[in-house]
Amino acid sequence: MTDHHRLDLPELRPLWSAVHDRLSTGRPVSRVRSGPLDDAGREALADLLGLDRLPGTEPTIPLAGLDGAVLEACGRPVRDVVTAILGPIHDRAAERERKAGQRDALWGWLAGHEVVTAQPALLEWVGHLRANGLIDGSPDRTRGLLTAALTVLAALPADGEPLPVLSARLLDGDSHALDDGTRLSSLILRALAAQYGTDVPDAAEERRALWSRAGVADDELSSGVLAVGLRAEGEGPVATISRVCARAGHPVSLTLAQLRTPGDFTGPAGPVHITENPSVLALALRRFGHHCPPLVCTSGWPNTAVIHLLRRLADDGASLYYHGDFDGEGVRIAAHVIAKTGAVPWRMSADDYRAAVPRVPSGPDPGRLTPAPWDRALVDSMAELRTAVVEEVVADLLLDDLADHRHR
Repeated sequence: MTDHHRLDLPELRPLWSAVHDRLSTGRPVSRVRSGPLDDAGREALADLLGLDRLPGTEPTIPLAGLDGAVLEACGRPVRDVVTAILGPIHDRAAERERKAGQRDALWGWLAGHEVVTAQPALLEWVGHLRANGLIDGSPDRTRGLLTAALTVLAALPADGEPLPVLSARLLDGDSHALDDGTRLSSLILRALAAQYGTDVPDAAEERRALWSRAGVADDELSSGVLAVGLRAEGEGPVATISRVCARAGHPVSLTLAQLRTPGDFTGPAGPVHITENPSVLALALRRFGHHCPPLVCTSGWPNTAVIHLLRRLADDGASLYYHGDFDGEGVRIAAHVIAKTGAVPWRMSADDYRAAVPRVPSGPDPGRLTPAPWDRALVDSMAELRTAVVEEVVADLLLDDLADHRHR
């Protein structure tokens, strides 16, 4: 029998457990409180320490004295003895620090991910997730689910795919990964709610509506886009309709079904301007008629047809320029369009906003504000002046830009 077995007495187990626990804190230890000890334990401790009387039932023992007594009894320090009896001594302080570092790294990675930085409204989503902690307490599992969620968010708005088809295409063939009620589906819907500035959906019907807003299983006929001056080339039906309407000075309304199968179609090269509100298109037609430059309207949050057309135009060589309302929602829409289509801001800087505010000295409040990725000073200016400026207020400036193709 080895020495440490001799000290592994049932009556001393409370002592060894207390020492093991204190050493595992990872902090300096000078004294250890043991107990409660029964009479046999008190006698064993007195024998070990060489005391001339019995200690109390919950004695506090100087660790140096205990270490010296154990070393004298078995030739090994107390750390070795409790390790042999109860297993390895852990460093809980270092473990807590390591886990905190993992958590900070995870949330820093998420906040700095390109999907989030492109649409800062998602920082609200990041904040909620961080406040609620890791999924199952695991950084690796959390990162895995977030990676899948970001993969889906980067692909939205979808091109009208059913949810299982989208899921299978993006998530390693798993058509059920985004089924209603899954943790991943809930993560993405919360992100979409933050992005669109809506409540997190509770009912199944509300969840389906939010997926639809993100282009999942969009109705090919009800999802459409309004444009003017779209002088496309080609003999396909979409090119022909667009060209005829442009030459007549009429708007064209294209459905997602048409845009999916446009036939022979090449969009106009050069600048294509984008506005948030249809009224600006109406003003452009009134001023320019059949000479109207290419102008596409998102009609608020862009649906799948809008994004589809803008991406097609960009692929065909068009340069996209976006303008929207100067309010919280307008900035989020602008960030979304820019992130999804590669458009650049058009008269959407902090200086543009400050110059426009005097036009509406009693304008409405801009509402919930989130950063504008293209100009960090913009949201600060809006927070300071607390005045929304809708597109119609600066329509004359926008039309002047269209007239001479200046882009700001």
